[in-house]
This record gives sequence, structure tokens and C-alpha cells, in this order.
Amino acid sequence: MWAYESVFYQIYPIGFCDAPQVNDGVCVPRIRKVAAWADYLQELGVGAVLLNPVFESSSHGYDTRDFTKVDCRLGTNEDLAEVVRTLHEHGIRVVLDAVFNHVGRDFWAFRDVRERRWDSPYKDWFHLSFDGDSAFGDGFWYEGWEGVYDLVKLNLQNSAVVDYLLEVVRGWRHEFGIDGLRLDVAYLLDRDFLRRLRGVANELSAEVPAGEADAPAGDDGPAARLAADRTFVLIGETLHGDYSQLVNPEMLDSCTNYECYKGLYSSFNSQNMFEIAHSLHRQFGGDPWCIYRGLHLLSFADNHDVTRLASILTDCSCVEPAYGLLLGMPGIPCLYYGSEWGAEGEKSSGDWALRPAFDEPAPNELTAWIRRLIAARTEGPGARALSYGAYRNVVITNKQLLFERAVEASAEGPAERVFVAVNAVAEPFDFSAVELAGAFSDLLAGEDVELSGTLHLEPYEVRYLLQR
Repeated sequence: MWAYESVFYQIYPIGFCDAPQVNDGVCVPRIRKVAAWADYLQELGVGAVLLNPVFESSSHGYDTRDFTKVDCRLGTNEDLAEVVRTLHEHGIRVVLDAVFNHVGRDFWAFRDVRERRWDSPYKDWFHLSFDGDSAFGDGFWYEGWEGVYDLVKLNLQNSAVVDYLLEVVRGWRHEFGIDGLRLDVAYLLDRDFLRRLRGVANELSAEVPAGEADAPAGDDGPAARLAADRTFVLIGETLHGDYSQLVNPEMLDSCTNYECYKGLYSSFNSQNMFEIAHSLHRQFGGDPWCIYRGLHLLSFADNHDVTRLASILTDCSCVEPAYGLLLGMPGIPCLYYGSEWGAEGEKSSGDWALRPAFDEPAPNELTAWIRRLIAARTEGPGARALSYGAYRNVVITNKQLLFERAVEASAEGPAERVFVAVNAVAEPFDFSAVELAGAFSDLLAGEDVELSGTLHLEPYEVRYLLQR
């Protein structure tokens, strides 16, 4: 499936496009800035852009007013449709943030309840009681998201609410041509709702848009390649717990892997590669008790809710090997805009410090390094092992890690075995292992090498070696 073979690129549009933090009611086509980056994103090698909230809201995007209208601070529905078309022309898919657990106080149905109370036909769309009062003096109590009463929890056990949201999803696919959803706080969503949404995703995946069947035979351009796999992907935001309760054939295709997010930066900061090695084996290893074998979780080094990688690492030289580990380990790698050139941002300064505007891309040596990692992950020999391969630890020390990604031969391609070697410190290191004897292709250096059981790594170096 396309998502399992892609590297995602996450953008928080309200910040990225330098929109006002509070909705001023002025319509400006700022979202088209995303389309202006299409050439850069294609060159970087990303396969999908994940856009955080784009629909009409009062402030940060998660307090939705209208699911059917693009936030005026970002432009119009046609502006978003043009962005999607442009990205598709560059071979890049688009996934939207779907905020279905809660809405803002200015959401049209909740406004009706505030105005008409008992007489509102939408009073059962929310978890509320007329026997109490809210902090806003509404004359009724309601449930908010984790105690935040600016965010009003939807009643996803109400069939009218579910039917409405599912029609919204169909509308997004048909109007904008999007390729999937990132479900905000998926860990809180009603499981029956997720099963219904899975059915809609399957329905949309099977549709053939008008005119697509008439595409010229032999067309292998970006748009044609996207049309070859029209799977409508569902990715959930989760923090803790058992991810397989949500990621399964009945619900989601993937979810955020916060366990390995923490292990990734923490292993470098504490010079304890056993931490990330343990998490990766616990999740994806070959033992019967390993819990997520065969799943493809969304892996990341940072995002719009956490301190950026360049700010959280105590040794800034570890940024390159951290990305080397991220792109080599199981999962769907996701980059956060700007971090690919080392942008900084600390959570302690507030969420907006994590969500800045950049006038244009600022690629540097780190960006070029990540481009090489993406190419190894997505292009040519070795890509199938890095996208689908099982995980096995080979050598673990406090400061170094060598692991194997291996996939068996199938109709999709021959068997492949890639060894990922990471040196997390400023001293050189020599790995010794029987697996390191023989002929290999160095996927990052673009050359063939012969090894006799030893592999030398320079300080902070990462190697991807495909066994020949």
C-alpha cells in the first residue's frame, strides 16, 4: 500500500502560512504557499503531505466551526483543491487532519444549542446536561476534550452525528481529491465510529474518478502512479496503550508511534541505544511475544506538539544519525516541516513556537543527508526491505546499534536484507558480526563493498548495507 512505501511531510498550515492566530474573518489564499513548495518537496523525495487542520475554526484549527469550509485565513475551498492538484501533479499525496472528537464553541450545531437549548434539534449531538452550567454560563453543562471546554466533545454514539461526519469525509474526497485522514486524538474516538469510517475509507478506495479510466495507456507520470493505488488511508493520533487495538483491518491503517519517538531522542541523549533497540524489538521483532509485527506505525522525530529534534538533542551532532535511525527503522517515517534543515523550537515556549512560518525552504547539508536517506528508503534495491522488512537486533552497545531489516521473496519482489548501522558518538567504532561477511551495496554511498565480518563507522556515521 502506498502509505507503507512513502515518507510523509507534516505541515501545520496556520503557522506555516503565517495566518493570524485568532480568526479575523479576512479571506486570504495563504494555503497556496504549500503548492509553491511542491518542487522542493518532490526533490526531497516525500510521497505524502500531512496537513494539520485546514477547516474553519476560531483559533488553532482544532476548535472547528465548519467542516465543509476551508478556514478563511487560509483561503477558499478552491484554493485547497488547487494545492491538492499541484501536489498530485508532483507525485505527492495529501492527507488531512480530521478533528472528529470535538468541535469549537462556535461550531454551527453547538451555537444552535446555545441559542435554543432544549428546543435545539442538535442537543443530542453533544454530551451535555441541562441540570448544570458551564464555565461560560451557557445554562447547561457539557463535556469538553480532557477538561478543555473551548473544545466541545461530539457524541459519536449519535447516528446523526456519525452520518454527518461520514458525509463530510466523502465530501473531502470528492471536492479536494485527498488521499486519507489523520484522525486527531484517535485514542478517544468511539470504536464503532472508527469501524464505520473504515467502511467509508474502503468505499472511497474502490471508486474510480470520472475520466481517470480514460488516461493514456502506458502513462507512467506522477498522476498515473498515484492512480495505480487509490487506497484512502486512515492514520490515528495515539499516545500510549496497545496500538493494535486501533490499527487493524477493522479500523486504522496506522497510528503515531510515540513509544519509539521517545526512545529515539532519549537513546541519543543518554547514550543508551538499548532503549530504542528494546522498543523496536518489542514492537517489531521476530519473537512470538513481539506485539506489532506486520504493522506500519507512523514514526517521527518531532511534530507540531513536541519540541523539535534540533532543540531536544543535547548533542547537536546527533541530528544526522537520529534521522538515519528514523529512516531505517520499521514504520512510516514522517518529517516535520523545517526540521529537515535543523529548525529549532521548544515546547516550553508554547505550541506556537513549534509552528512557525518560513518564507521559503532553507535546505542545507542536513537536508541533503535526509534526501539520501529518503532515496534509500523509497527507490531501488533495498527499499522493499526498509519499507516492509522484519526487524532484528544484531549488535547493541550503549553508543552504537546494528540491526537488520529483511523481507522474503514474493510477487512484489526478490528477498532483500539491509543492515542499518548507527554510531551515536564522536568516536569511531568497529562493528564485528558474522552477518557482516560478504558482498554488500552501500545504499547511502552508492558503492559496492566487501566485508570480512567487520564494519568501520566514523563518528556519528550511519550506513545502510544491502546484502548482495
